[in-house]
Parts: sequence; C-alpha cells; structure tokens
Amino acid sequence: MTQPPRISARPKRFPPPEFPPRRPKLFARTPPAVCASILGLLGLAGAVRLMLGRLGLDPGPGDALAGVAVALWAFAAVAYGVKVARRPGVVVEDLRVLPGRSGLAALTMGGMAAAGLVAAYGGATGAVLLVLSLGGHAVLALLLIRLLLRLPPEARAVNPTLHLSFVGFIVGAAPALALGWGWLAEVLFWATLPAALVIWALSLRQFARAVPPAPLRPLLAIHLAPAALFGTVAGLLARPELAVLFTGLGLVYAILLVAAGRWLLEAGVTAMWGAFTFPLAALAMALLVVGGVWLWPGVVVTVLALGVIPAILWWVLKRWPGGKLAAVTNAAEA
Repeated sequence: MTQPPRISARPKRFPPPEFPPRRPKLFARTPPAVCASILGLLGLAGAVRLMLGRLGLDPGPGDALAGVAVALWAFAAVAYGVKVARRPGVVVEDLRVLPGRSGLAALTMGGMAAAGLVAAYGGATGAVLLVLSLGGHAVLALLLIRLLLRLPPEARAVNPTLHLSFVGFIVGAAPALALGWGWLAEVLFWATLPAALVIWALSLRQFARAVPPAPLRPLLAIHLAPAALFGTVAGLLARPELAVLFTGLGLVYAILLVAAGRWLLEAGVTAMWGAFTFPLAALAMALLVVGGVWLWPGVVVTVLALGVIPAILWWVLKRWPGGKLAAVTNAAEA
C-alpha cells in the first residue's frame, strides 16, 4: 500500500516586495514600437516639402517639420542605442515580437529617411547617415533570418512586417539619388522588388486561408508602403510607366483599406496604429512625385496625413514615459 504524498504545511517563500518599487535604468526599456510613428513623421516631412515645392509655396514649414522629425528620430535612436549598450542581447529579444521587429526596422528606415532630409544641407552628414542606416538594416535582417530559422515552422508565418525588414532598404534609394549615387538607387530598387512580390504573394495566400485577428489587422496597411515607395523611386529614376503602375496599385489598395476601415479598426486604438503612418506618408510622396493628374490627389493625401500622422504619433509618444508603451508591446529590458 503506497503512502499518500506528504503535504508541507510551510507556505512557499516569495521574495519580499521592493520598496520603493524598482525603477528601470534610463532608456533600459526603450520600446522600438515608437519608431514606426516617427518614421511616418519623417515621411510626412518629405511629402510636405515636395508639396510646397510643387505648389510654388514657401518651403519654410516643410523645413521646420523636417527639423522636428529628424531631431525626434535622433532622440529615439540614442535612447535605443543606450539600451543596446547596456545589454546587446535585447536586440534579438525585441526581434521575437512583432511590435519590436517592425519598430527596429522602422528605426533604421528612419535613418535612411533622415539622411534624405539632411542631405540638402549637409551632403557628407547625409551620406554617413545613409551608409550607417543601410548597414544597420542589413544586420537586423540577418539577425531576423537567423531567428526565424531557429523557430518552429508555425512561428514563421508570413506577416506584413517582413516588408519592413527585407524591403525597407528601398527607403534609401531616394536619399541615394539626392547624394548623386544613382547606381545605389538602381541596386536598391531592383534588389528589393522581388522580395516585395514574394511577400505580397505569400500574404495574399495566407489571407485567403485565415483572416488575421482584430489586434493585428492594422498591420495590413504596411502592404501599401512598398507599392508607394517603388512608385516614388521609379518616378525619380525616370521610369514613368513603373511609377504610374506602382502608385496606382498603392492608391487602389489604400481605397480598399478605407472601405474596410470599420473591420480594420475593430480592436480600437492601439500601438499597432503606427502601421498606418508611414504607408500614408509614402503614398502622398508617390502621388506628388508622379505629378500630372496625380498632383492634386497627392495634395489631398498630404493634407490628410498632416492630421492623421501627428495624432497617432502623439498618442504613442504619451505612452513612452512611464513604461506603458513598453509593457503593451512587450519590449525587452536591458
């Protein structure tokens, strides 16, 4: 006859609560998710600059917005750099979750966009920033590939954030042209186009099999960004047919997103809304670059973006201090 298991009368010991509560070190839990909305502001600054130029208006407001956007990106980059300096392993930990993965890609893409904004005032500064951003983006892409290969198959599902990691290099094409590096713009355009086509095709097949849950639906807006960016770069490379093709594709997809707005926003306002910002700015830029009959739609989209992007960015920024944004996006702590 077996003896019944002994039950200890002594309760399990837990560590005593800390008082005062432990506070993380400065920037130790910087959330990468904040960078998506900042990328949107950088793109908006470029679109406003271009719109004012196309309309023959004073470029001052566009330059002022560009200064604010670049300064905000630089602050976020320094904050995350401090976090990485404390514990480099946080990079891989942030890549494990979608908000961190998209945020880190947006951080280096933001560096490329910032390089384009500052190139008009300092070519050397813009060149250094562009090279560093492209290099950093490549490192993140390689880290993500290694991480995905180690995950089980069910964890490797295709999602729109892959565009940011593997197609995001295209953001560097316009700054490269501004710096006189036409060859680099050509390489970035043709190297990223196949990746975008593959991700679009796999995403369409996956969407046909299973509808994404409500909290992840805003990420579908990311599919718009590559089309708009390819339209912009094709226009700058003097390939009008491709520019019209990709810009038209982006505009059609944007109309579909608006038509499905209620379904898309079913989960309410979340940090995922940052995914609306940079595609909207990219579409405005593409329409303005193509010009002609697309000019006034570009102006309308830019004016709309002037209301939408700062509002989303402010909502996100308010949740950065105090750690609320880090908590809801599962940001790693150094």
